[in-house]
Amino acid sequence: MEYIDFEYLQDKKEWLKREWNSKRPFHYAVLENFFKAEKSDEIHDNYPKPDVKWDGTTYIHQKNKFQKSVFEPNSLFDKVFKELNSPQMLQYLEEVTSIKNIVADEKLFGGGLHQSVKGAFLNVHVDYNIHPETKFHRRLNLIVYMNKDWKDEYEGFLELWDMKRKERIENIAPHINRMVIFETNEVSFHGHPHPLNTPDNISRKSIATYYYTKERPVHEIADEHNTIYVNTQGSKGKIKTFFSGVKALKERLLGKN
Repeated sequence: MEYIDFEYLQDKKEWLKREWNSKRPFHYAVLENFFKAEKSDEIHDNYPKPDVKWDGTTYIHQKNKFQKSVFEPNSLFDKVFKELNSPQMLQYLEEVTSIKNIVADEKLFGGGLHQSVKGAFLNVHVDYNIHPETKFHRRLNLIVYMNKDWKDEYEGFLELWDMKRKERIENIAPHINRMVIFETNEVSFHGHPHPLNTPDNISRKSIATYYYTKERPVHEIADEHNTIYVNTQGSKGKIKTFFSGVKALKERLLGKN
């Protein structure tokens, strides 16, 4: 592969599998150096700034986040996502996660390039469980972060939650070339609920791909639903969400996006 360090991934496969299987209440794993070092720098340096071609719609539970999922054929990011959705990568993910018959989403629905700017947040949630077009089951998220010299005071940590115990189980900084994979089910709560505290010229960048299967274990099947959000910040979270809702309403009334 040109961008993904697949030889390195093969070397780390058994370790990654052990990590995946050791996690509860849902499976996940974190791996550094996902892309080849020189290619990671290339991706970072060519990561586009958000403009009118990005979707920056505000929602009640999401603010100042931009998404882009359409790329010119044979462009850098077109190649990157083709590798992420390649047969070799799907087989590798099956071997690590023991999820069989994984299918890629060539349209990158909800995925692609994500970029958040100052003040951005994404409340803790479980993802939609059924692809809106194929009606396949969403099973796995893969995210690679693309942020150099990220500081803790910027916030933007990926939080993983055990909502049965009301406990945060991971707080993952979005450092460059750090890959996170986690299963998508009814208890895989995640998000970055604390608003970004970055300088105006720094954004939180990530590459996201989601994977599906035609079937899923019977005990995991739930009625089709959209993203389900929870408040993990008490009154502070309620106030933050209220003002995001006001911004979203203004955008709709003004016809933005």
